[in-house]
Amino acid sequence: MAHKIWQNFPTVAVKLDDLKNYMFSLVSLTNKPIQTKILELIGAGGKLLRPGYFYLFSSLGPKQDLVKLQAGAAALELLHVATLIHDDVIDESPLRRNITTIHTMYGQRNAIYAGDFLFTLYFKQVIKSAYVMDDVSANANIMHAILDGELNQMQLNYNQKTTVTQYLAEIEGKTAKLFELACSQGARLSGCDQVIIDHAQQIGKKIGLAYQIQDDILDYTGQKKHTLKPTLEDVRQGVYSLPLILALETNRAALKSLLNKKGKMTNDEVKQVQQIVVNVGGVKRAFALADQYTSESLELIKELPDVPAREALIELTQNLLHRQQ
Repeated sequence: MAHKIWQNFPTVAVKLDDLKNYMFSLVSLTNKPIQTKILELIGAGGKLLRPGYFYLFSSLGPKQDLVKLQAGAAALELLHVATLIHDDVIDESPLRRNITTIHTMYGQRNAIYAGDFLFTLYFKQVIKSAYVMDDVSANANIMHAILDGELNQMQLNYNQKTTVTQYLAEIEGKTAKLFELACSQGARLSGCDQVIIDHAQQIGKKIGLAYQIQDDILDYTGQKKHTLKPTLEDVRQGVYSLPLILALETNRAALKSLLNKKGKMTNDEVKQVQQIVVNVGGVKRAFALADQYTSESLELIKELPDVPAREALIELTQNLLHRQQ
């Protein structure tokens, strides 16, 4: 059953349910314990936002080859899940979507191979979905940008002078690019003209930036029960997101001694960081920027052709800004 975020969009919800079953059918490994964990992760309550946006944008075009569209949607989610598995290894995260991570149960080597396996499925689905080489090239370009973003994040670890500009460049690579791909490929594979494809890409970028900022805000607003992942582990690991960056601009002295402890921060000290960030307005200012990107994306969506998907895109994008998960 599709995530509750799709309850007002029954047509998309049905497609996402079918998509999940299709992805289940693709995962076949000799190593059955790893296969089971991959299937568990795919089925563990993810929002399927990227394929959802893909399907909404695909309704704008005249081509409705359901086999190719399903392959395009599957490619997006398989790529996303593959990056999550690798992220969990790097971050040493014990949980993902409220289930034990693969590396925690079966070790880092098996987890890395599991992510690599999903990359192979992703490439197969990209090829299956493509009409022309440009359809494949768009995916290759996004993969390049995602990996560049992840490597850039590592370069900034524990840097208390990270700027908002650096943060935005990082999340554009690691998060917004996949939303760009989802929106633009939906338009591309359904036969939209290049003007609509480029427009969809810009919409996806702004949605992705707003989404990641809001995701980072949730780490500071006491919503651990909703986020389905450990709260503020990033701070201990030196990954400083927008609320903390903005708080450092306002009151570096209050945070410096705590952050200097790096990975040795206790849970109580991490909570102190959380409280300071909230108290000095880091969360409030971060939300203002997420709101700005959301507003900009909504203005662009309103310029799309007047079809039912346009209203769905507006409602969904507004809902994402105020989500608790």
